Amino acid sequence: MDSFYVHDHVALMNFTKAYAASATNLLDSDEFKYFLALFIEHLKKTNYDLYTFLTTLAYRRRVESLIRLLKMLTVLRPEEIETFSERERDLLLQIVEAAYLFWRNMQRISMVETNYDAGLLPSSFIDADNAFNTMILTFYRSLQEKLQGSSNLVYRQLHAGTNAAMLLSHNHRAYPERYQQLNTIAYIHKVLLHTPLIIHPHSNKRKGMFTLTANNPMDGLTIDPNEFLTMGIWVGESLCLMSFHRDYTPVALGCVNLFELATLKDVENHKPDLILLFGIDDDQEETTYYHDQTSNIWVGKISRSPWIDYFGYFKKMALTLHNLKNIHAGKLPIHGAMIKITFKDGSTKGVVLMGDSGAGKSESIAAMTKIAGDQIDHQEVIFDDMGAMWIDEHGTVVANGTEIGAFVRLDDLDSGTAYKDMDRSIFFNPETSNARVVLPMTPYGEVIKPHPVDIFLYANNYDPASGVELFEDAASAKAVFVQGRRFALGTTNEIGISDTYFANPFGPMQEKQRTEPLIDTIFQHIATHKDVALGQIFTHLGRADKSDAMLESAAQALLDLAAPRSDVATPSESSED
Repeated sequence: MDSFYVHDHVALMNFTKAYAASATNLLDSDEFKYFLALFIEHLKKTNYDLYTFLTTLAYRRRVESLIRLLKMLTVLRPEEIETFSERERDLLLQIVEAAYLFWRNMQRISMVETNYDAGLLPSSFIDADNAFNTMILTFYRSLQEKLQGSSNLVYRQLHAGTNAAMLLSHNHRAYPERYQQLNTIAYIHKVLLHTPLIIHPHSNKRKGMFTLTANNPMDGLTIDPNEFLTMGIWVGESLCLMSFHRDYTPVALGCVNLFELATLKDVENHKPDLILLFGIDDDQEETTYYHDQTSNIWVGKISRSPWIDYFGYFKKMALTLHNLKNIHAGKLPIHGAMIKITFKDGSTKGVVLMGDSGAGKSESIAAMTKIAGDQIDHQEVIFDDMGAMWIDEHGTVVANGTEIGAFVRLDDLDSGTAYKDMDRSIFFNPETSNARVVLPMTPYGEVIKPHPVDIFLYANNYDPASGVELFEDAASAKAVFVQGRRFALGTTNEIGISDTYFANPFGPMQEKQRTEPLIDTIFQHIATHKDVALGQIFTHLGRADKSDAMLESAAQALLDLAAPRSDVATPSESSED
């Protein structure tokens, strides 16, 4: 890895190769000279007056001249260097502020490399990153206060150096022989986030489908280990090793809030179930996957392109590969949300709401929680996007999840939720439409544990009915679930009424023939044993008449259905408008 790498809005600093422990070290470094050259070019495009001032005065024509001035300013006051006019002094202050803003607008990530055998205390890379942050902030304040001629009255303790830090290892991973090339890529061992972390990728929507390819993406592929990083995550019970181009590092960091990170021992002793190659420069603009049946590994490839600079591509490709693995193992992928509710009397209910993006799964659960008052003691989110359902050895319908967090639209959250968890959150383009946040929610051990399912509802956001409707037979239920209808709200590249097989374009749609028997088994079991309430909840979120009142009506019906029988006389029934 280079000591300092900048591409577009991403800046990566390798502290193992170059580390500025002081302002003097910083000003003497080649890395700072490179940064100033980038900044001057930036000024040329964004503030020509400052650019002209910076480059026309004789002693400021070159980067070296500017560095010499900055060195003097770290020791002397401006009037001790040269007689500055009030205007020149103000322009210098504007340049310092502009450079500081230019730096902070980058996605800044530090890294420390270590050989696993030699080892490095986790605190070492944290201490190095914290010291760098302090040095940059102190350096900026010193320049700023000298040029303005007074000390500040208000100090804002920003993370001026980096947004995040990584500890990299060059350990050996248990790849089969065909994938040994990936062992040359540094592995992200530990991560430090300066939260709330705000990331600005180029895109804020996912488009297209993940499609099967007949060729293993590894065949004929040459990867430069200096340009890639590898991160190991647990997607449910599947070990996924993601190797991504360094330009997508900020987006990839969203995974640490959403998935359980794999340890060094995990990847050394466990053959990966899933491999994701992200940002491959092949001019194909592909989002494809391949099943390596010899090694029993699902391999996904996403080509390098500006439009894949979006966290949804990491998340959904990893989930697709995991779902395909589950389908082949006889587990039914569920695109939806599951919560385990514990009531005041100690009884529990496992509630699963299924539906495609924008159907109202999370919104219904949030609304139910809001109106439940003191009926509910506590609840756990088992999954917020993708899970798996099967019948266990006791004949019970159970489900588990894939993610320890949630990747949700800010508009879908109950007012205040994003701010309540802000200290742990990762935000993506929060100032735009379809803004997203990744929130950690549930411990991994609880996510992958099988949980009994008591209520299984389809989230219907398009029909005029209200409340909850229970199906009388498996055929009627299956027709609605398999149709996968919703009114798309533009959260992906779809708008309007659309049908998606089993509301899940991430596995079931690609493997319909294998998925169909799994659906039949679950629905016929429920119809026979009557041990799961099977129906649909009407959220109205895709309708012109959507309102808080309609959503609350649906939420109340869900609460009535889930509550202990001593709390409610009869289950809620649906009613037509």
